[in-house]
Amino acid sequence: MTILLSVTGFDPMRWLAALQKAGSQRAIVLEPKDATDPSIEYAVVWKQPPGLLENLPNLKAIFSLGAGVDHILADKRLPDVPVARIVAEDLSGRMSEYVVWRVLDHFRRGRAYRTQQAQKIWHERMQPAAREITVGIMGFGELGRDAADKLKALGFRLAGWGRSPKPAEGVEMFAGEDGLGPFLAASDILVVLLPLTEATRGIIDAKLLSRLKRDTPLGGPVLINAGRGGLQNEAAILDALEQDRLMEASLDVFTVEPLPATSPLWTHPRVFVTPHVAASSDPDALAPTIMQQIAAHERGEKLRHLVDRAAGY
Repeated sequence: MTILLSVTGFDPMRWLAALQKAGSQRAIVLEPKDATDPSIEYAVVWKQPPGLLENLPNLKAIFSLGAGVDHILADKRLPDVPVARIVAEDLSGRMSEYVVWRVLDHFRRGRAYRTQQAQKIWHERMQPAAREITVGIMGFGELGRDAADKLKALGFRLAGWGRSPKPAEGVEMFAGEDGLGPFLAASDILVVLLPLTEATRGIIDAKLLSRLKRDTPLGGPVLINAGRGGLQNEAAILDALEQDRLMEASLDVFTVEPLPATSPLWTHPRVFVTPHVAASSDPDALAPTIMQQIAAHERGEKLRHLVDRAAGY
């Protein structure tokens, strides 16, 4: 039995070493012998070349190297085998760190105080309490739930939105199209952690931003997108900032990555840019999760965290 590791966009060698360490008895290759290599039974991928997996006759399952799977499903020649997401404490923890960091920075007037420091201005800003602020989390899967738990411990009010109802203790939940408007109207800080699907592509548009709560204790609504770049219309975000329908934004993902040097997002005074680092996959932390899944499947156990291809996540 052979595992195919196919990575595009970064050096695969750290993943190869981590997977070998986690499954020392497994053969792992960086490319198949040919298009119909019968030895390959599992594929671990990030943006695999289109058609690479199409004709592997004994392929049993495909594993993503990240929380998202849109990079896998973009391959229109993908074979009909199970696709599994990574769900791991390390990945959830890293995302929650990013979300809490950005929420607290906006909440505690980070941009205003950095500006004052540059101008040597000593001036105390009015500061609401965390209990006065509602953080709305759009996309309430494993990552969203973990972030909500961390924010709840700090005293924030929480709202959550998803395609279907997902009750969570201490979180006001909304679901579906009927719940989207009330959810947005309740959110002082909007955190977007949605997967990228045909239903969510471009969802952060002018209409959505216009439905955000306007009169917030912070002086206006805040957007934090750490989901996928394809979720957002960047022109709409810039327009909302210019029209004061959006006070500030933290963006970790973009429609084109790396973000082009010509993008006005780089220099906008009310936008905080990070280079898709909210929840970077750590090979040493995540490789054991993948290898444990493969070992369990070989014992006849069901794979966990399977992707619904129709839903796209």
